[in-house]
Amino acid sequence: MSEALFNPLENNLDRDDALVILCETTAGADDGELFFERHRAEGLVYDDGRLKTASYNASEGFGLRAVHGDVTGYAHSTEIDKAALLRASETALLAVGQGGGTLAPPPQRTNRKLYLSDNPITGASFALKIELLKEIDAFVRELDPRVIQVSVSLAASIQEIEILRPDGMSIRDTRPMSRLNISVIVEHNGHRESGTCGGGGRIGLDGLISPLDWQAKAREALRVAIVNLDAVPAPAGIMDVVLGPGWPGILLHEAIGHGLEGDFNRKGTSAFAGLLGKRIAAPGVTVLDDGTIPNRRGSISVDDEGTPSGKNVLIDDGVLVGFMQDRQNARLMGVNATGNGRRQSYAHAPMPRMTNTYMLGGGSYPNDILADLKDGIYAVGFGGGQVDITNGKFVFSCTEAYSVKNGKIGSPVKGVTLIGDGATALKQIKGIGNDMALDPGMGNCGKAGQWVPVGVGQPTLMISGLTVGGSA
Repeated sequence: MSEALFNPLENNLDRDDALVILCETTAGADDGELFFERHRAEGLVYDDGRLKTASYNASEGFGLRAVHGDVTGYAHSTEIDKAALLRASETALLAVGQGGGTLAPPPQRTNRKLYLSDNPITGASFALKIELLKEIDAFVRELDPRVIQVSVSLAASIQEIEILRPDGMSIRDTRPMSRLNISVIVEHNGHRESGTCGGGGRIGLDGLISPLDWQAKAREALRVAIVNLDAVPAPAGIMDVVLGPGWPGILLHEAIGHGLEGDFNRKGTSAFAGLLGKRIAAPGVTVLDDGTIPNRRGSISVDDEGTPSGKNVLIDDGVLVGFMQDRQNARLMGVNATGNGRRQSYAHAPMPRMTNTYMLGGGSYPNDILADLKDGIYAVGFGGGQVDITNGKFVFSCTEAYSVKNGKIGSPVKGVTLIGDGATALKQIKGIGNDMALDPGMGNCGKAGQWVPVGVGQPTLMISGLTVGGSA
């Protein structure tokens, strides 16, 4: 039997009562809303030949917000009833103080749907999912005798939200998410290496459980692991680096993406604060944040304030032209909201966050860019990294990289870290490929203790003068 539609203003609260309390809470405020959420998530992990984890989580609740100037009052509860809402109102009202605000206009309405609303958790039976994980494990082990461990994870979730505004506007969205991830460890002559491949998006399980999809992921994870078996210690020093297309865009996301979020620029803490209209990148560099791409992991039909997502140009041909904005920061900066007000759950207040952030392709062929690399590193896979938002300085580790001499790809190298700062790296881009690609759908972004799904992308890029930390 299918689960009943999440409808808190019919099943938990009287709509008129909720609207009265919301209006009383936001009287004299600049903005505010009542955010309802129901979230269901299932996760399965098959590791080292056995089912290691099988989890199912369910949560629901509301968050009530009142905004006055740069002050936010926020209260939330797992109980969706009138008594809990009245208690939350007392807390949120503290932000309004003496009032005097003028309620901001509501967000524009939209009928756009960027993804199906089907529940991916129920897209396949539990028994079928278990058999799939076993099949993937056996498939990978049969591919190569050097495989000693396989870990496969399958995750699916469905998030239902409703936003009630003081003017009576109600906005609903149902957001599916699914992901398959395969990790492989290989061993040869006592030496072990690993490789990982995964992906998904705001889609059902049909595509992910198709052998055409998961077998390709399995082979790619194994390929990366085998490549790393032959890797030699990486050199260190200042050198030119070519980044591959797609997932390496995570460096772009971290090194400059956070610095282009509205709150950091309004407060003057971003390395890009005060540079609107200025050249901050090499000619040809155009960066967008786009939440409107159908079925992508970072896409949202509306953000968590009810604003329709947008295709927002941040850098145009090297010039900084815009920031990502939620409603509060947009109002304080005198600009329009861009559909980037996001929150992890009903227990969190929204803030400016990225959706799918990527750089447009250029006019160069990837092989020509590599041919111009005389002595450097070709990095095609990335792992974890750290970034300081205030100055854009970053450190990223590579999971797959190669040495390049006179335009020829040489040995795979291990222990590669890329060190630099976003503002400088943008200006040192010397080649932009015509092969822009988005990542396979596996990104999460953290900010102020909140995590949201995101996407990244870029073409093949050459960046000169990066500091490479090696292991040689």
